[in-house]
Parts: sequence; C-alpha cells; structure tokens
Amino acid sequence: MIKKLFISIILSYTSVVFAQQQDSISSNKVLKEVIISNYHINDSLLNAPASISVLSSAELQRNNNSNIAASFNTIAGVFMQSGAINTNRISIRGIGARTPYGTNKIRAFYGSIPLTSGDSETTIEDIDIEILDQAEIIKGPLSSIYGAGLGGAIVLKPKLAIEKGSRAAISTTHGSYGLTKNTVSYNMNKKKGSLNLSYHTLDIDGYRENSAYNREGITLAGELFRKQNSKMTYFGNYTYLKAYIPSSIDEDTFNNNPKAAAPTWKASKGYEQYDSYMGGLSYDWHAASWLKNSTSVFINSKKNYEPRPFNILTQNTTAWGARTQFFGNLKLSGIKTEFITGLEYFNDGFKGGTFVNQYEDNNGNGTLQGDRITGTRQKRNFINAFAQLRLQLSGKFEIQAGVNYNKTRFELENTYPLQSVSSENYSYKDIWSPQLSLLFKPSKLQTIYASVSRGFSMPAIEETLTANGSINPNIKPENGYNIEAGSKLYLLDRKLYTEVTLYHMQIKDLLVAQRVGDDQYIGVNAGKTLHQGIEAAINYRLTINRLAITPYASASIGNYEFKEFLNNGVDYSGNKLTGVPSKKISTGFTLQTNFGFYLSSDYYYVDNIPLNDANSAYSKSYNLLNAKTGYRFNLFKGFTSHFSAGINNITNTHYAGMILVNATGVNGAQPRYYYPGQPVNYYINISFSYIF
Repeated sequence: MIKKLFISIILSYTSVVFAQQQDSISSNKVLKEVIISNYHINDSLLNAPASISVLSSAELQRNNNSNIAASFNTIAGVFMQSGAINTNRISIRGIGARTPYGTNKIRAFYGSIPLTSGDSETTIEDIDIEILDQAEIIKGPLSSIYGAGLGGAIVLKPKLAIEKGSRAAISTTHGSYGLTKNTVSYNMNKKKGSLNLSYHTLDIDGYRENSAYNREGITLAGELFRKQNSKMTYFGNYTYLKAYIPSSIDEDTFNNNPKAAAPTWKASKGYEQYDSYMGGLSYDWHAASWLKNSTSVFINSKKNYEPRPFNILTQNTTAWGARTQFFGNLKLSGIKTEFITGLEYFNDGFKGGTFVNQYEDNNGNGTLQGDRITGTRQKRNFINAFAQLRLQLSGKFEIQAGVNYNKTRFELENTYPLQSVSSENYSYKDIWSPQLSLLFKPSKLQTIYASVSRGFSMPAIEETLTANGSINPNIKPENGYNIEAGSKLYLLDRKLYTEVTLYHMQIKDLLVAQRVGDDQYIGVNAGKTLHQGIEAAINYRLTINRLAITPYASASIGNYEFKEFLNNGVDYSGNKLTGVPSKKISTGFTLQTNFGFYLSSDYYYVDNIPLNDANSAYSKSYNLLNAKTGYRFNLFKGFTSHFSAGINNITNTHYAGMILVNATGVNGAQPRYYYPGQPVNYYINISFSYIF
C-alpha cells in the first residue's frame, strides 16, 4: 500500500510538472562553489586540503524540521544514530562509536560558541534546525584549529538576516505520533546592524512508551556597530526541555513489541528535564589591510534534573571562555602567504549529585525523590594555542602547516557522604598536535591533496576515576595520527562535482568505559584501534526546460578494528570495532520547477553493526527510504507561502535507530542493545513569511 502511494505521488507530481507552461529554469544551470566558515584558513570547500562536508539550510530541512540525523546521514563517513530526539550518538569514521550514551571525541561550535562541554560531551540536537544557515562537518583531527577531537569537528552557522528591511515568518509542522512543531521568527536588517529573533516549540507524544518530548526555545542573534572594517555579532539562546526516556530493550522485545519501554524506566517514568542558557559576543575588525582579528567571549549554563530507575541525578553546569584569532594575508619573498594564529580558553564545571529514587513506593506515580546518595563538584579548564600557515607556491601548488598546543587541568571534590569527603586535582601533560598538507590544482576547479595530522581526545572526568571515586593518574588521552589523500573535482562545465577520500588512522591508548554499577563507569586505556577506508560523494545538476534535477550519492567503506585490545583479561585484538557499520550508502535527488513545486527523496543503506567487543552479536543491516514534496509561491509582493508533506521509512522497515554498545544483562536477562527506529511516519508543514 505504501509503495503504491509513493509511486502515485511521483506520477501525479510529474504530470503536474509537465502540464505547466512557464519560463524555463535558466538562472542556475551549474553547481555553486561552496563557501566555508571563517574558522578556516581557506574560503572555499574546493581550496581546503581536508575532507569537509557542508549542509545548506535547505539540506538541513529536507525532512520534518525536528531531527537533524537524517541530514547528517547523507554524508559519507558520518553516522548519526537517533534513539530519540534527545538520545543521539554521532561518530565520524568510526571514532566515538563505542561511547555508551551521547557523543564525544568530536568538538562542536554554534558560531564561535563551543557546544562541547568540558567533560567532552557534545550536544547539537537542542539547536532548532530552522535557525541554522549551514552545518560543516570536518572529518578527521584537524586539531591545529579545533583542538581536542579525534573524530573531527562540527560547526553550525546561525542564520542571520540578509535582506534589507524586516521579515516576519511563521511555520507549523504536524506529523505521526503527536509531532507538533511551531516556529515564529522576526528578522530586521539595517545599515548599522541586524536583529534575528526566533521562538519555537516542539512536542511529540512518542512512538514508544514513556517517550513524550517537549522543548521550547528562544534565540536572539544579530550584528551591531557595523562599519566598513568592523562589526560585533551577538547571540543568546534559552532552551527548556522535558523528555521522557524509554531506554533500550532486549532483542525479543525489539522484534515482538518495539513500542515497549524498558520495564524499570516505564515504572519509574524516567525522564530528563533542564533549563539551558547560552550567550556570546564576537568582535571582528581589520587591524590593517593585511591583518584582521576575531575575538569572542561566551557563557552557558544548564540546570539538569534526571530521574532514572537506579537514582536521581542533579547537575548545575556553568561554562565560560574566550577565543581570539588573527588572520593575516601578505607576501614573503614573493610567495603569497596566509596565516591564522590564536588562543582559546575554556572553563567548565558542575555541582551535582544523586538521590534515591523511591518510585517503587509511590503507588505507580513514578519518580519520588529520597535521601541523598552522593554529592560532587567538578571543574575543568584548558588552553588551546594554535597556528596555521598557508603558502601558495604557485598557481597550482601550495603547502599548509599547523600546530596546536593543549594544556588541560581538572579538579574533583566529593562532598557527600560526609565520611568520604575528598578533594583532588590533576593536570595532563602538554599535548602538541601538528598538521601538514600538500595541495595540487590541475585547474581552478580541481584539487588533489594529501595531509597528515595528529589528534587527541580527553577522557571524561568519570573515565579518569577509579571504582571508589578517586582520580586515576594513569589514564591518558586517546591520540593518533591520520594520513589522508583526496580529490575534489568540478567536471562537465561545473554540472558535476565529485569527491574521493582515502584515510588511514591508528589510535592508541584507547579508552574503554567499563561498567561497575548501574550509573558508574570507569575508564581504562586498553589498546589500539585501526580506522581506514574510502569515502566518495557525487553531486550533479541537470536542467531541462522548466526542471532542475539534482541527484547525489555518497558512500563510505571502512575497515574498523581493534588492533590491540586486552580488556579484563580477554583479548579482542583483530575483532571489528563495536558500534560502527563497515558500509554506509546514501543517495537521492531533488527535482525543482521554476513555478514552485519540488520533490526530494533519500535512500539510506546501513550495514550490520557489531554490538559488543566480542563480536558475538550484530544488529541487522537495513534500508530506509524517505520522500518529501512541496510548493512555494507568492500570494503578493513580499508574501511567500510554503506547503510541504513527507513520508519517512516508506517501506516500513524494522530497524534499530540506535544501539547501546556492550550492553549487559542483569540476573540472566538478555542484554538491552536496541533502540527501535520509527516505522513509517508522515508529516506536513505550512509556513508563511512577509518582507516589509
């Protein structure tokens, strides 16, 4: 039935397209060159000797505007698992795949504000997709600019007003399982500055038991004091979240009753709830014709309350810091030279603890807070000093070199129980991370490059602790060298873009999270992993009279394995790396007309995934198919309307949207590896905007 519906949509849509008589599409017959953010020493994707993928605002909104995972999974080498909107894991080239919950070993920024905590955790899912102008995913440890992050970095670019005057917009999305998202925004752009104000709500009843989700957010951003050579950018965001947690389930439940929540999470009505604040200022100015500077300061805080079956976690987190970066452009001995040099300081800490959850004595009403169990204070700060140099030896050859210096310190104070009060501090050794790239341009629209870089990832504070809560000074950061070669080519008069990358990376001092309690993990440096593979992407633009068709395809094939891995006396050397598929494919297209109708579709293939280090269990491979169609039109001058509808998982595939690696069963129970993905689901979106 679903397949017939999808085919009928395509046929009816195509007949509508060819029945219209309008002017042909002629304004954009080629693929545009992609401009990247000013974090880089290069200004375009083509000139960057690195594997960087860029998602535009339109690509980020190819789905239902509530979850960014579908867009990220179109990128070769990037795998974003989503057990729920608030339960995600991003891995890049297999790095970060073994994290039990959430994302680490990847640094993320919203503009100039770090989204990665001092505890190495990265959360991007709270940022409303509709206020993003662009997302960049930097694959591999380009640590000369970004610091700690073996997997790479994610840079989210805020959407700022570009049209002169004012724009008001409203958008509403409704879909399966109670999906309701509403967004209201106002943008103003004048000569001296701009204002961007957005408010959104997102509510979902949830496909599974105990999975209701509610989020509200307000965002303020813009520019002030614009002059020819300077400007100030400001940003502020508040988010309220309350999301119930169904947790993972065992294989029998996954196959026979995937809507079910884990029994203890259902009984306790477990959830997470927090208020989050984030703000920052950035000042850009030209000190001279050849030198400019960008300096930013930021602060963010989060007050978190999370009842789980085994306890209730409370955390109050505050982070602040600053970053300054100088850009230079000059000639040395006739060689065009560009450089970036700068300094970043980050300070992060939280105060929190755990309490008894007496839900079993609460007459079926869920969580009931009892006595305090633990109390903890943690602080972490680091300094990143970085420099990068670009030497354009000729019109065809250039060299880039960079280095990053990192110094990290942290403090731990146990404040409860009183008989266990203690205070410790620790400082890691200085870490130097070099990077070198060679670039050759056979023509202005073709690039071939090779690079070598060293990366590192700091352990979370919990991973540095022993089972009794004291600091383990023997824990080391993970580190490794990445060797990479690739090509980026525009062909067929810029109608075709291809990109191919080969990489080889060995990570040593592999950090393994060992579970020693319901809510306690300790870290162990247990060996080495190998990450190597090939990534390919292709984009094409074809125009036929009134139509523009833009197909794409991306694929990644990797060999991810434990090179040396001895854990708890068991030798896993030679086994496949847990939590990452060896093959991932994404392909799709966008069909546009010059009278407003469009159609897009995406297909995903994900190979089977090792669920544990012993490779004794695997999740099954799966295929997903999504489609979306819409119509944009102007009712009158300045007033734009947009109607769209989409279907996700058209073939109603049963699959795991996320897995919990190395899950263990308690008292003989099956391990709870699986977070079920949603079956076939639908959504519609209506939006209006008015420029005045």
